[in-house]
Amino acid sequence: MTMASQINPALVEWSGPNGLPRFESVRDEDFGQAFDAALKLHDAEIDSIANNTEAASFSNTIKALEIAGDELSRVSALFWNRAGAHTNDAIQALEREIAPKMSRHYSRIAMNEGLFRRVDSLWEKRQELGLTVEEMRVLERHWKGFVRAGAKLSREQQERLASINETLAGLGAQFGQNVLGDEKDWSLVLTDEQDLAGLPGFLKDAMSAAARERSAPEGAYAVTLSRSIIEPFLTFSSRRDLREKAFHAWVKRGENGGERDNVAIVRQVLALRLEKAKLLGYENFAAYKLDDTMAKTPANVNNLLMKVWAKARSKASEEEASLQGLMAEDGINGKVQPWDWRYYAEKLRERMFDFSESELKPYLQLEKIIEACFDVAHRLFGITITETKGIAAYHPDVRVFEVRDAEGTLKAMFLGDYFARSSKRSGAWMSSFQSQHKLPLKNGAEGELPIIYNVCNFAKPAPGKPALLSLDDARTLFHEFGHGLHGMLSDVTYPSVSGTGVSRDFVELPSQLYEHWLTVPEILTRYAVHYETGEPMPKALLDKVLAARTFNAGFNTVEFTSSALVDMAFHTRGAVDDPMKVQAQILSEIGMPSSIVMRHATPHFQHVFSGDGYSAGYYSYMWSEVLDADAFAAFEETGNAFDPVMARKLKNNIYSVGGSIDPEEAYKAFRGKLPDPEAMLKKKGLAMVGELSGSDA
Repeated sequence: MTMASQINPALVEWSGPNGLPRFESVRDEDFGQAFDAALKLHDAEIDSIANNTEAASFSNTIKALEIAGDELSRVSALFWNRAGAHTNDAIQALEREIAPKMSRHYSRIAMNEGLFRRVDSLWEKRQELGLTVEEMRVLERHWKGFVRAGAKLSREQQERLASINETLAGLGAQFGQNVLGDEKDWSLVLTDEQDLAGLPGFLKDAMSAAARERSAPEGAYAVTLSRSIIEPFLTFSSRRDLREKAFHAWVKRGENGGERDNVAIVRQVLALRLEKAKLLGYENFAAYKLDDTMAKTPANVNNLLMKVWAKARSKASEEEASLQGLMAEDGINGKVQPWDWRYYAEKLRERMFDFSESELKPYLQLEKIIEACFDVAHRLFGITITETKGIAAYHPDVRVFEVRDAEGTLKAMFLGDYFARSSKRSGAWMSSFQSQHKLPLKNGAEGELPIIYNVCNFAKPAPGKPALLSLDDARTLFHEFGHGLHGMLSDVTYPSVSGTGVSRDFVELPSQLYEHWLTVPEILTRYAVHYETGEPMPKALLDKVLAARTFNAGFNTVEFTSSALVDMAFHTRGAVDDPMKVQAQILSEIGMPSSIVMRHATPHFQHVFSGDGYSAGYYSYMWSEVLDADAFAAFEETGNAFDPVMARKLKNNIYSVGGSIDPEEAYKAFRGKLPDPEAMLKKKGLAMVGELSGSDA
């Protein structure tokens, strides 16, 4: 029996429509044996490359590495999708086992002296190899990957680094599971009509559906910690006592003591990351993480963050004074508390702009916003996206779409997973089952079609009713689809630089830029239609929505920037004995308003501690925001949000090139220059034209 025959064929031979996996044939119990077999297959391929008796060449070393591990990639893609979007006890137990096992596997590859010698020899003579720009980037990525993984360390140091990485992988998996556990187990079940005071119909429908999912008594309503329920509850509930109770549960995720407490995990993670950075010759973990980014150094990041922080805090102070006045009108004389802000901000928005979120929401149907996303992609990039019914995905709620170019050629498959459920971690993300590339594979295929998916956590409506979104929800959908387009429009040769295979502080550009088209008037006019009457959003309401785009900007920016500053501080300081004490110290140093909390407090900061994807990197959303504000200004300057010349430049230089060229060069090829933060600050309502000059990005 071969190792490959030990794997359920459905995990590695994707024979579904258009090359999709046959999700219905994948069972939880298949993964353990499949991982063991796929890891051995990958080991054999690596050994074959490392022990090749022929002199190292780009083809027999780098290209071979690019296509090695196909079975492992497929098994991993299916498993990590299930672990994030539709998990259970069996998958979570396996996740805690697989995460460190995968870390050990890749540490062994990094410690393979023969393999590194081959890569290093190619790097040393790279200028003599006649490589294309993309091939040079791919070689650089492999060489730097080995060096950053410890290839130049002593054997003893390599073994310590491998042990650190293995432990970190396990801790990251546990951190995320702890947050999910707290979210899954907590709910505030309401049965008294007085407890529903102030709640609009769409929210009561979502809370009713959540109560049914949790087997609550008939007629009950449940407040959950899903952002699509907790945020509107804090916005609309006139019951201050219930807002406070729900708010405390929300911000205490991961910090409730017992076996799910994440504070001890954070302390271990920070200590291990610091040790890892020092092993690799860096002063701290932030310096290590930023070495291969656009920002380059922690000082550059903090310079941008503190410049924005000062303006955001000042703006938030003005906003708080207005909210204080509204509270006084309600007979509340105390200070604005964090569980008050959203409620009174909504009242202030109604007073200033004469519309409420509940008035807007009937015009933001999920179906129509999906259509809007697809239409924008068609207008900008010439692609057509069509739903294909009757194809089984990894959950009954998941929808499958074909993506075709102007000639009708299939370019990608796209899966949309939009509704919250207790088996799904919170937040929203894009990922891929398969990335685009053009290399021949051992199964005879020439390249691969991108198979991309978006995961969101919108409140599922009651049966027979449409899903209605908030404006923030709609932005989230556009944001994640922007990431999706980055994967679907990819047109490169090598998988390692495909789609979102770019530096962390560049990867958010395509997604954040795409958000801008949501509020282009012709898009809102066409797709923001009332779910009952089909009438378009009245121009008066549309004008108010557009006028209010920077409303509450101080609050929103303080929430984000405080989280980014804490992330950066954690990873530039020395050892941290008490993470919560340090978090409090950092917030005190920057003057955090008592009426606002971090968007992601440390014990549930999954971007940073559930894996290290955004560790010392949460700032990247703002770094990319500097780029995306300037990039959309390029369209505004033409007077046409869908200017075909700019759209072609955008596709050819940003969305389709992945990491095949340097990000700064990619941006300059699109825009002709690098931006400064002025456009971003203006977009946020934090600066006047001409107030700021200079460049931070």
